[in-house]
Amino acid sequence: MLDGLEETWSRRWQEEGTYTFDRTRPAVRGRGEASDSPRPGGRRSDVYAIDTPPPTVSGELHMGHVFSYTHTDLVARFQRMRGRMVFYPIGWDDNGLPTERRVQNVYGVRCDPALPYDPDWQAPQEPADDAARKNPTPISRRNFIELCERLTADDEQVFEALWRRLGLSVDWSLMYTTIGLTARATSQRAFLRNLARGEAYQAEAPTLWDVGFATAVAQAELEDRERPGAYHRLRFHAPGGREVLIDTTRPELLPACVALVCHPDDERYADLVDTSVRTPVFGVEVPVRAHPLADPAKGTGIAMVCTFGDLTDVTWWRELALDTRVVIGRDGRLLPEPPTGVPAQPYAVLAGQTVNGARRRVVEQLTEAGDLVGEPRPISHPVKFYERGDRPLEIVSTRQWYLRNGGRDTDLREELLARGRELRWVPEHMRHRYEHWVGGLTGDWLVSRQRYFGVPVPVWYRLDDAGEPDWSQPLTPEESTLPIDPSEDVPPGYDESRRGVPGGFIGDPDVLDTWATSSLTPQIVGGWERDPDLFAQVFPMDLRPQGHDIIRTWLFATVVRAHLEHGVLPWRTVELSGWILDPDRKKMSKSKGNVVTPMALLEQHGSDAVRYWAASGKPGTDLAFDPAQIRIGRRLATKLLNASKFALGLGAADALRAPATEPLDRAMLAELSAVVTAATTAFEGYDHTAALQATESFFWRFCDDYIELVKERAYASGAAAESARAALASALSVQLRLFAPVLPFATEEVWSWWRYGSVHRAPWPTPYEVGRSIQGDGAPHLLRLAADALGQVRRAKSERKLSMRAEVPLAEALGPAALLDQLTLVIDDLRAAGHIGKLDLLPDRTPELVIACAF
Repeated sequence: MLDGLEETWSRRWQEEGTYTFDRTRPAVRGRGEASDSPRPGGRRSDVYAIDTPPPTVSGELHMGHVFSYTHTDLVARFQRMRGRMVFYPIGWDDNGLPTERRVQNVYGVRCDPALPYDPDWQAPQEPADDAARKNPTPISRRNFIELCERLTADDEQVFEALWRRLGLSVDWSLMYTTIGLTARATSQRAFLRNLARGEAYQAEAPTLWDVGFATAVAQAELEDRERPGAYHRLRFHAPGGREVLIDTTRPELLPACVALVCHPDDERYADLVDTSVRTPVFGVEVPVRAHPLADPAKGTGIAMVCTFGDLTDVTWWRELALDTRVVIGRDGRLLPEPPTGVPAQPYAVLAGQTVNGARRRVVEQLTEAGDLVGEPRPISHPVKFYERGDRPLEIVSTRQWYLRNGGRDTDLREELLARGRELRWVPEHMRHRYEHWVGGLTGDWLVSRQRYFGVPVPVWYRLDDAGEPDWSQPLTPEESTLPIDPSEDVPPGYDESRRGVPGGFIGDPDVLDTWATSSLTPQIVGGWERDPDLFAQVFPMDLRPQGHDIIRTWLFATVVRAHLEHGVLPWRTVELSGWILDPDRKKMSKSKGNVVTPMALLEQHGSDAVRYWAASGKPGTDLAFDPAQIRIGRRLATKLLNASKFALGLGAADALRAPATEPLDRAMLAELSAVVTAATTAFEGYDHTAALQATESFFWRFCDDYIELVKERAYASGAAAESARAALASALSVQLRLFAPVLPFATEEVWSWWRYGSVHRAPWPTPYEVGRSIQGDGAPHLLRLAADALGQVRRAKSERKLSMRAEVPLAEALGPAALLDQLTLVIDDLRAAGHIGKLDLLPDRTPELVIACAF
């Protein structure tokens, strides 16, 4: 019965605009929290806006995406049924390094900005082989960008098909891309305003550099990876023939050495501080300085400072005002010429070498000079990588754009920490990750990248009479002209003929970091400065759903941009999702080869089954991928269809508004009322797992116990039969709506059999609604009592290997008198369901009810 539901209902939902955000629709009253009263800031409270993550379009979606995006959809569907106008957009994060790398691998090309555009160039029809990837074809920047656009468009169609199959209730008319015109204009506008307020600035500084991607990398994009290395002990020479030994894992940076540093309290080197020593091999005089970051227990207790080996070197270089001797270029090779003050002859054999090649050469030179003490000692140590890169990062001096983020402004840092305390965190303990990140920032946000497929930095620079750029006074466009590309557009007051000539101008060649655009998703989708009415309705938004691993990037960056531009949080609540683990409890990732792609599972088991698996995982908690859980979900969806069909076949549809008068019917509905309260409270607390557990637990009792107990009565006629059908109708209506966020296809199918419109536009059930169906009071324990008695009768038949429809001529119910009095209220239903001829009630000292059957 499940097969084909996804295609049918996905099409119907799209055609009927079931999930379309209608800003003109008046507020709905009397459905949960909705009203037309404004929130602080002017927003109506009946709008619920979601800042949906735009997945990176650089490959395939995996089960981790299905997991987290289903969680968001559960919230959207619940809030929509609560009467809220749900603003639920979808976007694709298609600019940046992942897309460029994918294009390079698929087509076997590389971008060469020096080449002219070739309108007749055609991409290969077949995917590139290993030879083409190793020797990629150079193409112009414009040709390269066209390839990026083509490939991302293809990928986005695949992504959309998967999301539709999964049943995400997004408004597809709100779809955007982070490289689209709207996103580019928004990103550039925000940058220009940051620049005007002094929050964006340009600086020449040591920069973390990915050699493979040939671009700068921000602090938030770093990750440590354990790599093999070796400690080399080098002999420096102090006056008077004293030897100073240092340990280093990077002997190839010896020509970049600018100082030795020890701790101020280290008596071993106190007499050397503020003197100088000579480097081995190169014989360069370098000072010995003291600094508290030096660790007396590490190595020999005195460290070699090079420009630049790691971030600590940068700190020492800056705080101790040391010289600069750069030897590694942007290509990861040693520069062709030695830095000032370094002899040319020892350096000549290192020029042009890779880092590893230079290391071998320097070790040979040290050995020949007798300044390598002992053999290198192998170690394993953490090495910094760009999170998407495959080569260790270097630190080179470059001119880059930065955005103030509290890394060097303690007042701004405290403001951003305060924003974190304002935000509602689900789960709450994730707030500490935000605070740890903000508190540990060591520098501002590097937002420029030396790449091609991205949002261009929207500035130009004047060239002086010698053709040198004036970096201090960038030329900026009018906001009304955005988006612009400074490599093709010209600044105000210039024409194209002045590009690149003395007295003319040049465009900034860089693009903005992809996070610099993604951090503006609330503004992009909300119509900031483009649609003031929409922006007033949806901003600040209600929810940011995302992975906990990008708190330091996407979440923090979005808070920074909203704080600087609007002086508010971008949303009220953040819901963090965990990772999906393989059966060995390891995170699924492409690099590990343990990724499970979802489309085959959706086709095999049905989307509702996969959504059920996802809903079984709590926010912020990792979940192991378990096909068995998906099979349970399919069984649940199938049972929902079958049980609904059976109940409707009893005539429930015709008794929807009739009252439930019989004790067992009232008991079932009273218990269901408590389930509604529990599920609603759980959903309001973003605990969809608890909501599902409460609903599912009741549903199985409803099917296995209640329906079995009343079906004989429901088949009959009269007031008692009408009560059963009324209770079935009310319970079915309520349960379909409780299940609707998790099982949208099965619930919509059943709803269409007997109700008008879409279940996903129907009001969320309330205890008051359920109570209206009960004539008189309901005692929830009656259903459990009757179910327990029926269960005992069934077990007795099973032990004798009899059919469940076998007659029981005589049965005796033993138990406390008060319990037997309660049993009399449901005795007719119990006798009919158990096929009991005669049921005697015998008071007994037994503390619990005991049913004895005689066959």
